[in-house]
Amino acid sequence: MRQLSKAIGAITPSATMAIADRAKEMIRNGIDVISLSIGEPDFPTPAHITEAAIAAMRRGETHYAPSRGIPELLDALSEKLATENHIPVTPADLIVTAGAKDAIRLLCQAALNPGDEAIILDPSWVSYEPCIQMAGGRAVHYPLDAETFQPGEDLADLITPSTRMIIVNSPSNPTGSILSRSSLGMIADLCSDHDLLALSDEIYEKLVYDGAEHISLASIHDMAERTVTVNGFSKAYAMTGWRLGYAAGPAPVINYMNRIQQHSVSHPTTFVMWGGVAALTGDQSCVAEMRDEFARRREYVISRLRKAGYACAPPDGAFYAFARVGGDDVAVASEWLEERHVAVTPGSAFGAPGWVRLSYATSMERLEEAISRVCGD
Repeated sequence: MRQLSKAIGAITPSATMAIADRAKEMIRNGIDVISLSIGEPDFPTPAHITEAAIAAMRRGETHYAPSRGIPELLDALSEKLATENHIPVTPADLIVTAGAKDAIRLLCQAALNPGDEAIILDPSWVSYEPCIQMAGGRAVHYPLDAETFQPGEDLADLITPSTRMIIVNSPSNPTGSILSRSSLGMIADLCSDHDLLALSDEIYEKLVYDGAEHISLASIHDMAERTVTVNGFSKAYAMTGWRLGYAAGPAPVINYMNRIQQHSVSHPTTFVMWGGVAALTGDQSCVAEMRDEFARRREYVISRLRKAGYACAPPDGAFYAFARVGGDDVAVASEWLEERHVAVTPGSAFGAPGWVRLSYATSMERLEEAISRVCGD
């Protein structure tokens, strides 16, 4: 066989999926493994969303749809972004995608040329760099402050003539931290001064705690002109398997993303998009109920970890505890899995050696058992 793609060969397999696969293998062998490695809400998708998709199938919404998404969902997204995020958009500035992850892939392919650089703020989600690599670009890593998880003025030192984009994720996976208004303002100034595009991943926007404020980067100054806001339904509405996301941004960028989508997946699943309409326009109490339960779990997990001597990143949002274990985090994660039967993700996967990520998107009963195994009674 001839040599396969060098670009794909250079991509590191997902560490989160590797841990999850090993945990599932152990479970199949009869071992009681508690997995805190995957960022997936343990709640069922709210019934009114499921029923909307079923109704769509029954009335025949099982055929091709417009490549950007059905008009009803584009309209609902325009309203949502204008009222909740203070981002002025029209349906022409939007594209619905097969998950937020695919929106990120589309953007990288649409915006980056071979050799272009994209700055990632570490610790960072594991799939940003592979999406950049698949587009022929190069990821440049900037380490956030290890106490505040905010960027400093030295972020500007990484900008070169090859820099094309800065990637922002707030609330953050894996840390749960939220970028402050001043940090976002600094990033906005850098983008404006150097004519850069920003990717703002806001998938955890509805999961914030203790009065923390989520601010959309595109709502600051003139950043709507140079920001692509990526979001989706997986986390807030427990719709991970539905694979439904979206992006909002400057029309020329969205048009390029749409060209790629037309020649790849064509469009997201038609009846799934009707579930998205129901999610946005229906009763939002389901989101508040899930957030309240996550807050309860968060308080328990963070307090237990800190009591056991593990420093944690500011847990302002998302559903992760990011704990400093020191030393070889891969060895720690392996020992916790193989010996204590608790699956977590090593921080090295996120560009943060010496840390581990624990997801508290599982039942309180299982969390209590998992933390007891890790921290002791």
